[in-house]
Amino acid sequence: MRITFLGTGTSQGVPLIGCNCIVCSSNNPREKRLRSSILIEVDGISIVIDTGPDFRQQMLREKIRNVDAVLFTHEHKDHVSGLDDIRAYNFLHKKKIDIYASENVQAALKREFHYIFQSEKYPGVPEINLNTIGNEPFYINHIKIIPIEVLHYKLPVLGFRINDFTYITDANYISDKEKEKVKGSKIIVLNALRKEKHISHFTLNEAIELMEELKPQKGYFTHISHQLGLSDKLENELPSFIKLSYDGLKIEM
Repeated sequence: MRITFLGTGTSQGVPLIGCNCIVCSSNNPREKRLRSSILIEVDGISIVIDTGPDFRQQMLREKIRNVDAVLFTHEHKDHVSGLDDIRAYNFLHKKKIDIYASENVQAALKREFHYIFQSEKYPGVPEINLNTIGNEPFYINHIKIIPIEVLHYKLPVLGFRINDFTYITDANYISDKEKEKVKGSKIIVLNALRKEKHISHFTLNEAIELMEELKPQKGYFTHISHQLGLSDKLENELPSFIKLSYDGLKIEM
């Protein structure tokens, strides 16, 4: 199983163009973060979680030649707006791409990408198979996917567990029932937006506390804003089993 972090940043707290803060002006390439997304390759199947506005750039950077399925966590634009660029994989492999999304996400996709769903389609529009998911496990081929329902303020969002890997982004609350699905994961990826309190995202301390409760072998933070500060300095403040993720990071399990 191989995990590639396509993007580890966020639209939250993004500064104006020309910002000269210490993070935005840093020469460290790990501070240059595109919107959060991840690729999971397991048993020959390539699964992308979320297609944000940077999706095309991320896939070109990583030279990803195949996508078998896309899972969506929720319907916010920074997680769905790159769906149109899935058409390149239709062209490459002459097949539709399987999309897995809740009913709320599907409704948003049908509004934002209405041309994909028209009966009379313009030639070359993305070709997808839309699959409805909820909070029950489902399968992509033989691969079991366990959804984990979290709250992003009041908005239900899905995290996903595949084997011993769990990915959760855009959350500030997880019930005890849903935590049980996560426990035992060897690697957990969790959002940590900034140090200050936020209405819909875990703060750094909240994310650390949750990681310490869930006890993975390794934890990674994602959906990081520039307000969190320089990554080199910040990693010295983290427990030894937790790291900051960065765009292009690859993990083998």
